[in-house]
Amino acid sequence: MNILYSCLSNSWGGMEMLTIIQMQQLVDRKIAVELLCLTDSKMQKEAGKKGLKCFTINSANSVNPAGITKVMSYLKAKKFDLIHSHASGDLWTVVPALKISRNKIPLILTKHVGSYIVKKDFLHKRLYNRVNLALAISNVIKTNLIETTPLTEEKIILIHNGIDINRFDPSKADREKVRSEFNIARDEVVIGTMGRFSPGKGHEEFLIAAKDLNLKNKNLKFVIVGEASYKEEAYYEKIEILSNDLGLNNIIFTGYVSDTKNILAAMDIFVFPSHAESFGLALTEAMAMELPSVSSNSDGVLDITVDNETGFLFENKNSEDMAEKINKLILSKDLREKFGKAARLRVVNKFNLHKQTDKIIEIYSEQI
Repeated sequence: MNILYSCLSNSWGGMEMLTIIQMQQLVDRKIAVELLCLTDSKMQKEAGKKGLKCFTINSANSVNPAGITKVMSYLKAKKFDLIHSHASGDLWTVVPALKISRNKIPLILTKHVGSYIVKKDFLHKRLYNRVNLALAISNVIKTNLIETTPLTEEKIILIHNGIDINRFDPSKADREKVRSEFNIARDEVVIGTMGRFSPGKGHEEFLIAAKDLNLKNKNLKFVIVGEASYKEEAYYEKIEILSNDLGLNNIIFTGYVSDTKNILAAMDIFVFPSHAESFGLALTEAMAMELPSVSSNSDGVLDITVDNETGFLFENKNSEDMAEKINKLILSKDLREKFGKAARLRVVNKFNLHKQTDKIIEIYSEQI
């Protein structure tokens, strides 16, 4: 089996990370896989670090004759059995390359991010007609595909993202290592969030909730893990300024962290405040690390967490409700431990990366 993945993105978030993770899973199973990505993108650099093969083009613009021609030549030379695209924008390059060259190999699209644009016009019908199958990472994404694209429900399969439960295992993490690095005292309750800095990720509400919680409690530490998204450095600076304006002296901005396992292990409570998340990879990783969570009651989050069992859900964008739910966990170590145990069990049973990979390979075999 020889597979071509594509992810023509300049950003680095859940979609991009999962593309790399899935490629690694295939390589581990002795399945040949290469990545079509943008030249000098974070995708290319991260794939290179993992020793994954890349084929690059310079642009992912909707009209890109040079890129289409280059992809056509590469497909002819490499004889792939199947293409798996991880960004719907890739279709503007991949589909013309397939159609012009009359290449009949199967094309699968994984939809990671929802869209508010209805794509049922003539051109989009031509594009999506070439897609053999679409994989939706959550129920909200499956609904979004049906509502906004020409794809019929019969062409869409729900497959949640998976987590490597052997890697994200609290028994294999060093909780004290990170706490020592950041001078976090043993008696401090660490409340953290993780994800790329981008509008809509809920950083503002998290900071406002932090100020409220500081008024009610002592010995708290807040940790924000992540870096700015592509071309959104100004947003990162805005959040840092807001933190200063709110007088949050007990907050740590870690920046980009490659190995999130240990930093999650250093936390006591995980907060996922995103306004509209298609899935929530960071939340699933935190749950695998036995962290109780406080998450917004929206979209893909509802596929992951169970309210009052693995964590608490709060009203989306409501910092006051967020703070109230976090405070319940601050005040009860027993509740934190109870939710944490249930959280890992749910990930093991429902979001096991190796089982999800088995399903994906089975789909490949059925399409080839």
